[in-house]
Amino acid sequence: MNSLFKQIKELKTELDEFILPNESTVPVLNGRVIPFSVVRGTRGYIEKITHQINGTYVDSNYDACAVMIRRLIETLIIETFEHNGLSHLIENGNGNYFFLKDLIDVTLSQSWKLSRNFKKDLLRFKDVGDKSAHSKTYIANRQDIDDIIPNLRLVIQELLILSGIKR
Repeated sequence: MNSLFKQIKELKTELDEFILPNESTVPVLNGRVIPFSVVRGTRGYIEKITHQINGTYVDSNYDACAVMIRRLIETLIIETFEHNGLSHLIENGNGNYFFLKDLIDVTLSQSWKLSRNFKKDLLRFKDVGDKSAHSKTYIANRQDIDDIIPNLRLVIQELLILSGIKR
């Protein structure tokens, strides 16, 4: 009898996984964290990073997705300072660019007109990316990325315009 209960329990577990799949195995329908139209015609490396962001999301590699979002934000901030002739503000004494936290601080100290939630959004993107890149135990899930998608496009568009990459 005990064996029968064990078999039933195992079958129920299998059925639950089949009927209610884990969020990391649920297929993504549109597969876009960032619509490609936002970066089309910019620079090849920006387009490739965007493809990687979207690809990692579709493949349920959410930590990789978060790290690539972080990388894109960092790249666009650097592009903005370079375009505006202010790269010296984000370089250390050796000519290396600051880490993202300091890049964000200097970005927010500028007099650029930024959307209302720009600061909060930048910090959220950094937080998820940092946890995915540096935490020993944190594992990003789909909801972590889904939560930042709505504001990500707007921040990327603002940075593309501030960097002169897109009009």
